[in-house]
Amino acid sequence: MKRRQWIQHCSLPALLIAVPGLAQTAAGTAPRRIVVLGDSLSAEYGIARGSGWVALLEQKLKDEKLAAQVVNASISGDTSSGGRSRLPALLSQHKPTHLIIELGGNDALRGLPLSMTRENLQAMVRAGKAAGAKVLLVGMQVPPNYGASYGRDFAALFEAVARAEKTALTPFLLAGVADRPDAESWFQGDRIHPLAKAHPLMLGQVWRALRPLL
Repeated sequence: MKRRQWIQHCSLPALLIAVPGLAQTAAGTAPRRIVVLGDSLSAEYGIARGSGWVALLEQKLKDEKLAAQVVNASISGDTSSGGRSRLPALLSQHKPTHLIIELGGNDALRGLPLSMTRENLQAMVRAGKAAGAKVLLVGMQVPPNYGASYGRDFAALFEAVARAEKTALTPFLLAGVADRPDAESWFQGDRIHPLAKAHPLMLGQVWRALRPLL
């Protein structure tokens, strides 16, 4: 084989080996792109930029040597209805390989029907899956003053949606924070939004369910 033919024959495989990311693209494998669709708990409300669990997720991915782009599409005060209306454009724009849905808490704070929240969450999970994304649903719970029955039903709807749609679930984003004996010292003055020191624990809850999807 002549030298020029040998170079032409070997240059592409050699380049793919030297640049793993290019090998993924050439093989038709899309790079990981994670869209987080959430509310104030994911939008760094009341804490310094870069200290929220979504920002910490980016660093975690780097530490784990998992190449991925994270798009934080969270808006403080957003409801499941708001997220549902925003999702189609986000899916079209970012084409995520993974979708994390952290919504529903504001539905409860506003006293919206649980059936509406469940319908919206289910629609978002289905839309994400139809777009080719692996979906992680992040559950929430409400304080005891909402009543035991309402609290159980609200927490259960996340489990019900995840089970019906066969998708991954983080049962309670604030586990290890809201249920600890000194919980008050882990929240801002409104007793709703966690302090920055709580966000590594929140990431830990999400990571347990997200890691197998990656």
